[in-house]
Amino acid sequence: MTGLWLAAALALLPPFALAVVASGRAALRFRLVAVQFATSLATLLLVALSFALDQPATIDLALILAVLTLPGTLLFALFQERWL
Repeated sequence: MTGLWLAAALALLPPFALAVVASGRAALRFRLVAVQFATSLATLLLVALSFALDQPATIDLALILAVLTLPGTLLFALFQERWL
């Protein structure tokens, strides 16, 4: 069962890497979408890794990331609007 979770975590890495690259290089309107997508994938990645490594306490990190995604994106949008 651990192997399936590890395979799921490894399958989430390439789309996560593409979202991180797009959040830094894409057009301004696509950067916000890429940041939202990257944080969603990071949440899923943390959950999959917590099950794969049998560390249930790390699900708290995924929960905190999910809660802080919206304010973080709003701050990113404010930064983009003011200084770029």
